[in-house]
Amino acid sequence: YPFVTLDATYFKVRENSRIISKAFMIAYAINAGGHREVLGFGAFPNESKETWKAFLDSLKNRGLQNVRMFISDAHEGIKYAIAHVFPDTPWQRCQFHFIRNIIDKTPKQHIEGLKLELREMFDSKTIKIARSKRDSIISEYRDVAESAMNCLDEGFDDAMTVMVLPEKVRKKARTSNHIERLNKELKRRSNVIGIFPNTASLNRLMGAVLMERHDKMQNTRRRILYMTDYNEVEARVDELKVRAQEQRMLLEAA
Repeated sequence: YPFVTLDATYFKVRENSRIISKAFMIAYAINAGGHREVLGFGAFPNESKETWKAFLDSLKNRGLQNVRMFISDAHEGIKYAIAHVFPDTPWQRCQFHFIRNIIDKTPKQHIEGLKLELREMFDSKTIKIARSKRDSIISEYRDVAESAMNCLDEGFDDAMTVMVLPEKVRKKARTSNHIERLNKELKRRSNVIGIFPNTASLNRLMGAVLMERHDKMQNTRRRILYMTDYNEVEARVDELKVRAQEQRMLLEAA
């Protein structure tokens, strides 16, 4: 599985006469054949380091291996779980969410200009060019959006993990937008239910939606990744492992 995207959405569940929110975790992948695939799902009490690790452990115990990159937002629990369960696999911070994090800290009058410059940075052909663009952005906006520029500086490297990949493959793995669309579909289907009577019903009913989507994707001829792309990703395995090691060291030092 070259790329696996992780995310969670919340649903209301009745439990012991109380109504509580459950984190419904999903692993959504692009497989070696180039098709999207639902790898697994499950309901958990929350999104913590322990629950995300339990979810990834369950996937690994079922046979998940040779993941070349995980993609998600910057959830500490996800970062921790990846480092402990798949220590040789690097993490890519979703660039869409990262831009949103930066923009949320930016004065309104500067948002549109900054968005354009951030997109140019992410579209850079090399990491050297991207770093130069980052430095230019920080220099330009530091005085008017200091908090936003601190966010950019601190999160840049994790949002640029895809630069290890061949240029033509990077767009396939730089955001988690596809799983966001899947979560919207789950929410739409769950609206008719409102509150699930128990956790088992949540897993069963939302799981049925995911399996329906999985089957549909397996039967389509449209491929996200072609064999030549896959082979080029495989040729970068050593570089990806080095990036994973760098991320683990930074996580342990934090």
